[in-house]
Amino acid sequence: MALQTRGNSAKSPQMMSETFDVAILGGGHNGLTTAAYLAGAGLKVVVLEKNAVAGGAAVTEEFAPGFRNSVASYTVSLLNPKVIADLELKRHGLEILERPAANFWPVHGTRGLLMPYDSDEKYAEFAAFSKRDADRLPAYNDALERAANVLRDLVTRTPPNAGGGLLELIKGGAFGRRVLKLPLDDQRLLLELFTASAADFLAKWFESPVIRAAFAFDGIVGAFAAPSTPGTAYVLLHHCFGEVNGKSGVWGHARSGMGAITQAMASVAKARGAIIRTNAQVAMLRMNGERVSGVILSTGEEIRARTVASNIPPKLLFRAYVPDGAVSQEVRECFTGIKSGSGTFRMNVALSELPDFTCRPGKQLAPQHGAGVVIGPTMNYLERAYLDAARDGWASEPVVEMLIPSTIDDSLAPKGQHVASLFVQHVAPRLPGGRSWVNAHEKEAFADVVIDAVTRFAPNFKRAVLHRQLLSPLDLEERFGLVDGDIFHGQLGLGQLFAARPVLGYANYRMPVPGLYLCGSGAHPGGGVTGVPGMNAAREIISDFKRRRIAT
Repeated sequence: MALQTRGNSAKSPQMMSETFDVAILGGGHNGLTTAAYLAGAGLKVVVLEKNAVAGGAAVTEEFAPGFRNSVASYTVSLLNPKVIADLELKRHGLEILERPAANFWPVHGTRGLLMPYDSDEKYAEFAAFSKRDADRLPAYNDALERAANVLRDLVTRTPPNAGGGLLELIKGGAFGRRVLKLPLDDQRLLLELFTASAADFLAKWFESPVIRAAFAFDGIVGAFAAPSTPGTAYVLLHHCFGEVNGKSGVWGHARSGMGAITQAMASVAKARGAIIRTNAQVAMLRMNGERVSGVILSTGEEIRARTVASNIPPKLLFRAYVPDGAVSQEVRECFTGIKSGSGTFRMNVALSELPDFTCRPGKQLAPQHGAGVVIGPTMNYLERAYLDAARDGWASEPVVEMLIPSTIDDSLAPKGQHVASLFVQHVAPRLPGGRSWVNAHEKEAFADVVIDAVTRFAPNFKRAVLHRQLLSPLDLEERFGLVDGDIFHGQLGLGQLFAARPVLGYANYRMPVPGLYLCGSGAHPGGGVTGVPGMNAAREIISDFKRRRIAT
């Protein structure tokens, strides 16, 4: 007997007659990655995307006449090189342009810290704040690289699944043995990175509050947390895996915006035989007894499939799409109780001219304009931004990462003008005191606060803004399905990593409903535009088909 569903289960007279091997719920970058791998293995695949354009949060659009930019995700470094190679993304049009410098931190009117890629230039920049810290920088980089190397191999592997029997115990034991073979110092390093706060971790390395704050920013990116929050050291490490064009630690931009990545992925998937349907809002999973048998669209159309792979956050999946009775209430609550919330607000602005920073004057193109400009000059500033947001709903002095991709990609803006992406923290997913992000006034008021925060360091910035596009946490949830505006589909805390991601017992991409898989950022290894969760999930789905674990 079929289980009762929560959504519209009426059948359309044009119900699809064919049965797919896999229906993918959500056409974000991981969903498209999964589709490309599965179609390449000969499986019949359909991708169902609710929006008019596939790509999820990695899309490019014109937000003002003549100005185009990445809407939500905004920079490239974590896209896995294996995914790029396996899917031949460059052959399908992807070009990644390298930033001229990594980051730039304006500190006050006369001082700023630039992080160039050249080691001698970087030493000089750091020595201006602390020679001791500049001397420590190579050892710090080496320590993080050693830690990242241990984990790099693990990100492309399926984690051991708690309660999964002997094979899973063997997997877990293999990881444990690898760690135990490391030198004791490296074991301590890993333990500290997984459990410590970014503030405590960095205090052991550096004396300058400016340099500590510079590195601490990576510990709070996408985390509604202060740098003093335990676990933020791992978030810092999570952002150290990246590379661009084979160069470790380099950051870049996709030519034509982040949509170029997902358009290349869609091109690959379609070339391999996958079908991509846009404006296809899924209402509910379709069930045959206890097993998933496809999906039901909001129109009532039923799409039959032997399996379903979900690229939406697991919290949303079990809250809105898994039918009543498909899992126990206890299991459902494990998923709906996933801790989420990035504390982020996204803005795109059209600029008449480049910002003129008082600490590095000039409106002509310079290295600081091509770097990631971070407004977050001290540890106290970063800490206060979180505390303000936790109390008041948003930071009165927000942390802002601003990128100006038009400095290296002139296709995004009219000649002589520019577009800037502003990734802003901290804001609460839900505002206190009866206020709501539904109210356009709240968004506009906070956007003014953000513009003022940048203008304090670049006095011409406010008057240079011609147009702006605003996305609150609620906008990110409604448009892209990012629950609580969480860019990682669930926070990257120790209790939600590796074998505990998304929840303990379901880390191998197989969900508690037979035939249902998780292929998005809510699965191991987590968020960022990496493609790795999609690649890993595809491997497990292909394996199950080969072993005839999936009913035909």
